[in-house]
Amino acid sequence: MALVTRADTGVEPLAVRNDPKRNRRERPAALPTAILLLGAVYCLLPVAWVLVAATKNNNQLFNTFTFAPDGSLWSNVRSLSSYAGGVFWHWMGNTALYAGGGALASVAVSALTGYALAKYRFRGRSALFNILLAGVLVPPVVLAVPQYLLLARAGLTNTYWSVLLPSVISPYGIYLARIYAMAAVPDEVVESARVDGCPEGRLFARIAVPMMVPGLVTIFLFQFVAVWNNFLLPYIMLSDENKFPLTVGLYTLLNRGSSAPSLYSLVVTGSLLSIIPLIIVFLSLQRYWRTDIASGAVKQ
Repeated sequence: MALVTRADTGVEPLAVRNDPKRNRRERPAALPTAILLLGAVYCLLPVAWVLVAATKNNNQLFNTFTFAPDGSLWSNVRSLSSYAGGVFWHWMGNTALYAGGGALASVAVSALTGYALAKYRFRGRSALFNILLAGVLVPPVVLAVPQYLLLARAGLTNTYWSVLLPSVISPYGIYLARIYAMAAVPDEVVESARVDGCPEGRLFARIAVPMMVPGLVTIFLFQFVAVWNNFLLPYIMLSDENKFPLTVGLYTLLNRGSSAPSLYSLVVTGSLLSIIPLIIVFLSLQRYWRTDIASGAVKQ
């Protein structure tokens, strides 16, 4: 007589279904879920407040504010766009230049440095990498004043370069590029290309970089967001309002609001508009992460 197994019937034995340990493992944990929900509310509540507050006029913002949206969003955007000859959009362009240019340059430097540290053997490599790790632990705020003194000596303060140059070198970006190059670029592929006579520059550009794209996108996003939200460095470096990024520009607008309260609604609207480019960048680049996850799932 043939034995009927669980695989043949597709039905679990009663003892397995009634196992309390198994049921306990399958049941979602309430406490971690509640903590995650609280964390999500904590992070999203300020964004929701900005979204709702941008629809209010100055009267509603201070006197009768509720979380129900109003219809003043477009009038606030028009007022912000016309303020001081459209200086807000000039700040937006400056921020895009600082964040986009700085992030791209940082990706290039991080990719070259990380690949070299991962695939080349040379004296002092470990010491150099340890110095970079120490740089990751140093807060950028600590470096702002020394960077100002260096760039002031070079005569570059109050220029676009004074904000762009410090964002080129990212110790954390170099660290990520090295880790990703070690994992994503096999040594066998590199050695095979060298045996075939491929020059080192072409090997890096044509073989290594395409394999490192998801990691480089991550570096770009981290650096883009860091430069976009940077306040202290441009605040120290720049004195010309036409060179301000959004963070410093909105801060000056907020200070003027103490004597002209109508500017507060413009600051809130500007804060909402400053978030939109970050959302667009994240949504447009997330496909590279999905591609990397899918490719990693089929690796043997």
